[in-house]
Amino acid sequence: MLAPAWLVAACAAAQAEPVLQGKDAYGSWQADKPGTVRLIRPEDLPKPGASPSVSNPTRVTSRGSATPLVPPGFKIELLADGLADARVLRVAPNGDIFVAETSPGRIRVLRLGEDGKVVTNEVFASGLNRPFGIAFFPNGDNPQWVYVANTGGVVRFPYRAGDLKASAKADTVASLPAGSGHSTRDIVFTPDGKRMLVSVGSASNVGDGMGSPPGGPEAWSKAQPVGASWGYEAERAAVLAFAPDGKDRKLYATGIRNCVGLAIQPQTGLPWCSTNERDGLGDDLVPDYVTSVKEGAFYGWPWFYIGSNEDPRHAGARPDLKDKVTVPDVLVQPHSASLGMTFYQGTQFPSEYQGDAFAAEHGSWNRSKRTGYKVIRIRMKEGKPTGEYEDFVTGFVVNDTQVWGRPVGIAVAKDGALLISEDTGGTIWRVTH
Repeated sequence: MLAPAWLVAACAAAQAEPVLQGKDAYGSWQADKPGTVRLIRPEDLPKPGASPSVSNPTRVTSRGSATPLVPPGFKIELLADGLADARVLRVAPNGDIFVAETSPGRIRVLRLGEDGKVVTNEVFASGLNRPFGIAFFPNGDNPQWVYVANTGGVVRFPYRAGDLKASAKADTVASLPAGSGHSTRDIVFTPDGKRMLVSVGSASNVGDGMGSPPGGPEAWSKAQPVGASWGYEAERAAVLAFAPDGKDRKLYATGIRNCVGLAIQPQTGLPWCSTNERDGLGDDLVPDYVTSVKEGAFYGWPWFYIGSNEDPRHAGARPDLKDKVTVPDVLVQPHSASLGMTFYQGTQFPSEYQGDAFAAEHGSWNRSKRTGYKVIRIRMKEGKPTGEYEDFVTGFVVNDTQVWGRPVGIAVAKDGALLISEDTGGTIWRVTH
């Protein structure tokens, strides 16, 4: 069936939006609209302190009748509301939607009817410690376990397709660094099913109080993976790797301040991270990012950022690491707070979306003019990122001081719709084409 001419023209117009580059790629919520494309490059970064570091906390207001905005040809509908701190979304092979309600410590399951509406809403498990990441194992159509990444460890529940409630208590698979700082832990399995990857954010903004590594920089760098931390930051700001049973614990990648969202790229099998970078260096530093994560790679935190740019708060501390920093694939406007991410493999969206990634931007607090509070599309070409990202869903901000929604989780439903959670109003939205 051919699309009507007006729809083809609207879509073409949206795709013809100029790419905002350099200083033009930065902005605030007023300039956000579906279809706006941005490209931030390492050479575009200002110097530290080019603008003051500002605390601009979010004031949450009621949604009222507000509905997010989407590109021409797309439609967005409220799928569920009344949830408590709705964060990560994962879709089971049978189509059930698992939701991490982080603050109440529970996992909820939503089942949709043929009309795409929720017909069943059940608590799968409760009594958890700030659950966030959810994964089904083994990969494929018949998983036997549901893994949940709590702040202090990974647990798993026996699972059979269609289970709405856990049939047994959780087994602890692996402990994780807990304590202060970033509490989210996401989890994925490699395509071959041999490794479990878990993201663990830093305990601080920029390694405050880390001091000197045991034996000095030279001894430390020879004995440990590049950029590995110590003390209260040990095994933090990193992606950890385990066997599915929790054994063979290793550092997979380091120097990633807070990899909140983990996803496996279908074309390559590589893990990707949606990352919160550091605060305190001004409105336009440091860019958040969405990137592939290579084993053994070091991404700079806390000593460097976006390549060899040295954080002035650690000036001269680790010159040995300057040329060992991996530059992320896609830079996102600083302080956007990039959280959940997914790759699109559905058949409902136009073919040019196939293989692209989507990421949820929770929104800024450390910026004078508010940014984030949207869902972005990460453009790919033959499986490789172009560096560009596009505003895809906007409209969560009311004015300069108030917002009604902050996107967190993102997943592709069995029918190809895009699902988005936001944690302030406890809603889930469904985007169709």
